Amino acid sequence: MENRNLDKALDIVSRLIMGEQVSESGDNSQLYQEYNTNAEVYDIVHMSLKKFNLNIYEYNNGLYVSAGDNNRVFGYTNEELRNRLGLRVNRELYLVYFIIYNIITEFYTDSASTTYAEFVRVEDIVRNVDSSVASIVDKKLGIIIDDVEENSFKQIALSWDALPIITVADTADVRAAKNSKTGFVKIALNFCVSQELLTEVQNRFYPTDRFRALIENYFDEYKGRMAELMQS
Repeated sequence: MENRNLDKALDIVSRLIMGEQVSESGDNSQLYQEYNTNAEVYDIVHMSLKKFNLNIYEYNNGLYVSAGDNNRVFGYTNEELRNRLGLRVNRELYLVYFIIYNIITEFYTDSASTTYAEFVRVEDIVRNVDSSVASIVDKKLGIIIDDVEENSFKQIALSWDALPIITVADTADVRAAKNSKTGFVKIALNFCVSQELLTEVQNRFYPTDRFRALIENYFDEYKGRMAELMQS
């Protein structure tokens, strides 16, 4: 192993962990070329990220990383994420997860199939979540079809169904809040923006290359896990 290759590989790993863009264009374009053309650098990058329990994805001539399962250093615990989002209990957090899942399905039906949507708005996500929960909650009886534990997605669907679409205070401007469907959706969208998964322009939310890199490599697995939770 050449010291130069080790230095280049660790430089790539460091910049990815720090959230810098490593792509064909931009300040780190030379590092991207090293990754693409030097087999030893490529191998060291993958080996190092695996040791950190980080996943690496390539999309549109760029590199992106995400935390692996149960990564307590680079990922979030439920408690940390609740605190970051201003939530009190896991049920609220799982509702945000469910909303994010529905945000994804606005753009992808699976890892290989896009919907060709260019952007989404808050009302689009509210409509999508409403459609998703319609098959979970028996509206005629006002109860969950099956007996389930509190944190299951069937209970979360009921929690969503009980929320008003919007509050009087939100009629002028949709705010991130827990007292309405639009408020919860804004919590999820704001988090996606903070993670550089979406960009917001005039109340329209556009997917970033980072979003597409993660979803096209991970959505099928994420979708399967969500389905298991919803059926539990």
